Amino acid sequence: MTYTFSLPSSSGEIFHSAEHLPLVVYFYPKDNTAGCTTEGLDFNRLLPEFQAAGYTVVGISRDGVKSHQNFCHKQGFQFELLSDADETVCRQFDVLKLKKLYGKEHIGIERSTFVLDAQGNVLHEWRKVKVAGHAQMVLDAIRAA
Repeated sequence: MTYTFSLPSSSGEIFHSAEHLPLVVYFYPKDNTAGCTTEGLDFNRLLPEFQAAGYTVVGISRDGVKSHQNFCHKQGFQFELLSDADETVCRQFDVLKLKKLYGKEHIGIERSTFVLDAQGNVLHEWRKVKVAGHAQMVLDAIRAA
């Protein structure tokens, strides 16, 4: 299956995935939370290595562009965060799952990462991601391909 999408970006522009392939897309639950901050910092730290391998990295959550801009500025992210407020791309990648928090159920983003090749096909995917070491695992998979 080929994936293409367009979403508002923390850059203030519309991000068109087809213009940035190959691409690492990571979905995360919420800006400015501990796990999401750590994950973003890990991808940011390895960004030069992803770029050297020819890949663009983007993060996607349901937060708005303004929230993304603040998150990027606060953490110094050098890659774009995309706003999927209407959940279109989340549904396309099937990352919305029933979650429990403090005994209450809600639909939320399951932390997931996808590597898309130059045609937009999924080369690798990780679901139910554990943050520790994940960005390095993605980079290692790209290098091994």
